[in-house]
Amino acid sequence: MISFATSALLFAAGTLGGAINSVAGGGSFLVFPSMLVVGVPPVAANATTAVALWPAGVASTIAYRKELPRERKTLVVLALASALGGALGALLLLATSDQTFTKLLPLLMFAASAVFTLGPRLSRMWKGAELPLAFGAIAQLVIASYGGYFGGGMGILMLATFTLMGMTHLHSMNGLKTLLGMLINGAANIAFFIAHKVVIDVAIPVAVGSIVGGWFGAAIARKIHPDRVRTFVLVFAWGMTGWFFVNAVR
Repeated sequence: MISFATSALLFAAGTLGGAINSVAGGGSFLVFPSMLVVGVPPVAANATTAVALWPAGVASTIAYRKELPRERKTLVVLALASALGGALGALLLLATSDQTFTKLLPLLMFAASAVFTLGPRLSRMWKGAELPLAFGAIAQLVIASYGGYFGGGMGILMLATFTLMGMTHLHSMNGLKTLLGMLINGAANIAFFIAHKVVIDVAIPVAVGSIVGGWFGAAIARKIHPDRVRTFVLVFAWGMTGWFFVNAVR
């Protein structure tokens, strides 16, 4: 049983992560390190982060339901690729030891931080491209596999892929990203629960906090310019990346 102070820390991380996810994305950059701080092993921390943030993803999906693309074929194909990739990534994570995952963490954090930094620029660069659905499905399978394994920056990668597929409506793209993210994490979460890698008493305060943050915190966060929220996430993400690299060489 975790202490009240630990629960309060995790609740705060979940609240802030949920609010940030609803505005700029990148909430896992805050939640995952908080899991490590309270002593959860790396692989279990990653799995528990995915589980804890999933309810907020469900709530966001419901909120975005009217913004989803109307083309059923695109939805079904990308949804199947997402669920399959999420499960594959989770199985790969479960086959990775804590020692190996700890060694990979600096590289994973670097990749996620780089994607989060460059994502909007890449989307603008690729604006106007229109690649076929088959490309989108393959790209989504790869992104979903990465998402099931680690997931940082996953949403940015999806938005870049949607741009390459010719999508232009931002709210529709965000709605689709939210739905697919929920499917990716949902498929991964099933594998995590079966493997008993989810620390329930740690996940609960984060999950409650993420719902509160996604629902109420977003109203406050939306009053702040999204670029400022992104800057905060980027500073934190690169700071944590540096911290992981420093500790990896010790």
